Amino acid sequence: MSLKLFFAPGACSFVPHAMLELAGVPFEPVMVKLHKGEQRSAEYLAMNPRGQVPVLVDDGEVITQIVAILLHLDAKFPQAGILPASGLARTRALSTLAWMNNTVHPTFTHVFMPQRFTDDEGAQKIIRAFAANSYKGLLGEIEAMAAQGAPWLCGEVPCALDAYALTLLRWGGYAGIDPTTLPATWALAQRFAALPAVARVIERERLQLNVYQPAH
Repeated sequence: MSLKLFFAPGACSFVPHAMLELAGVPFEPVMVKLHKGEQRSAEYLAMNPRGQVPVLVDDGEVITQIVAILLHLDAKFPQAGILPASGLARTRALSTLAWMNNTVHPTFTHVFMPQRFTDDEGAQKIIRAFAANSYKGLLGEIEAMAAQGAPWLCGEVPCALDAYALTLLRWGGYAGIDPTTLPATWALAQRFAALPAVARVIERERLQLNVYQPAH
């Protein structure tokens, strides 16, 4: 078996990166430096024409898109607890994962890359401000989930939702949102980051959990 994960530090690829380390399975992490445009190299585009991370290569088979990668890993390593195994708990976790990926994540894209949606610089500022306010509300929904009392978003064991919540909360700092104003999610992220397997990922990606800087 040969597993290779192409990731970019701080990107959503953190989620499968953390899950692979938590699963304790051998894999090769390959860093893609987005700021250097490595995702647009001919070699990378030949593997993933969309030029995105993450990419999982499993025995030569290329798998893209975070939800597909997580479902593939969950099926391959059921003991890892990437998602609940069955029943309503699994359905609810999949619902939250899909929402994180198709609603929360793209809202942040409007904050971080408004130039994807218009080449009008004035409109970009409006999009960024509007999306940042929307993003704050979405993080509030994650905060409500984190405050329900279970140690992790899937219940008793850490799962992919916790890794995604950490990522989305961390991004909030770039949207002008202080993570400590979301205390349940901030505590969840710190607990997750303290797990030895996850700490290895954070060290490999050289991540700072709180990137928020108050406006002067």
